[in-house]
Amino acid sequence: MQRISPKWIDKLEENEVFVFGSNLKGLHVSGAAAVARKWGAIWGEGIGLHGQTYAIPTMQGGVDTIKPYVDEFLSFAKSNPNLKFLVTEIGCGTAGFKVEEIAPLFKNVFVENIKNVFLPENFHKILF
Repeated sequence: MQRISPKWIDKLEENEVFVFGSNLKGLHVSGAAAVARKWGAIWGEGIGLHGQTYAIPTMQGGVDTIKPYVDEFLSFAKSNPNLKFLVTEIGCGTAGFKVEEIAPLFKNVFVENIKNVFLPENFHKILF
């Protein structure tokens, strides 16, 4: 079964977490980051779990600078199997990356069979 996150997320169940691309300063001004504020993203906090959101920094450099944060997120998701993580196309909006650049960072969702991480359909298209 493919675990695909909704193309547009406008509501969350109690155990669901909105995963979005942020910047290190936690200035959630536009795109998914602005939406995340309604579910608990904290101004000034650009990394990790806050409310029903999880911030992955994408604005600090190239793809290689994003990977450690994605790896940290996947480790967090594995250690919190009671939560369902709905990943947006992080880095593919305001940060300016292409889906083809970001999707491979999430390949371990399948390698390690992390069942509570749901990825955008466009990431699935790249990974399969």
